[in-house]
Amino acid sequence: MNGILPLRLEGVCFCAAGRTLLGAIDAQFSAGQRSVILGPNGAGKSLLLRICHGLIAPSAGRVLWAGEGRQAMVFQRPVMLRRSVLRNITYALSLAGVSRVEREARAMAALERVGLAALAQRAARVLSGGEQQRLALARAWALAPQVLFLDEPTANLDPGATRQIEVVIDEFHAAGTKIIMTTHNLGQARRMGDEILFIHHGLVAERAPVTQFFDAPASSEAQSFIKGEMPW
Repeated sequence: MNGILPLRLEGVCFCAAGRTLLGAIDAQFSAGQRSVILGPNGAGKSLLLRICHGLIAPSAGRVLWAGEGRQAMVFQRPVMLRRSVLRNITYALSLAGVSRVEREARAMAALERVGLAALAQRAARVLSGGEQQRLALARAWALAPQVLFLDEPTANLDPGATRQIEVVIDEFHAAGTKIIMTTHNLGQARRMGDEILFIHHGLVAERAPVTQFFDAPASSEAQSFIKGEMPW
């Protein structure tokens, strides 16, 4: 997958209770690069991801998808259905219109990719936090998205589980899926990103290749954020 993705933001704004939470964001996302969205708490990172995914309508502006724009999203706290690990995936495939005869094979292949095939018949809600996040990624993998939105996917996990999740995300990227993720972890942003979108007060204050952003940030806001000096 090369070139420009079928995803473009034009003047995207979001207002609530008389406050502007996102203001006039323009962005175009290229295939291949992993895009990491950084910013202080309340900057609008998660809100922007939800608008891109279509969960929330912008107050103004447009999110433009050309073609079918296949996408999936994994949240910080994934929702697990009261079903087995396997049925959590086959149910998602049924909603996506995948034929009954294909669902189980695709679901098992996805579980193999994340190392959960042995737990296919276990109740999803008894899995550990890291296992649930890997199941959420398997559910996304089975849908073969062009774009995968990740909202702080390792925020509540220990270092071992975090590394397992990062390996799976790397596999998505290697398979050609566009990664757009938020994180509060600067080390993870360095490891997992090719470019950084830095959001401050609902606006894109800086967008730069990851090395340039961390080594020579252009905006004073980004400089303060990297040093840990920005007020929360």
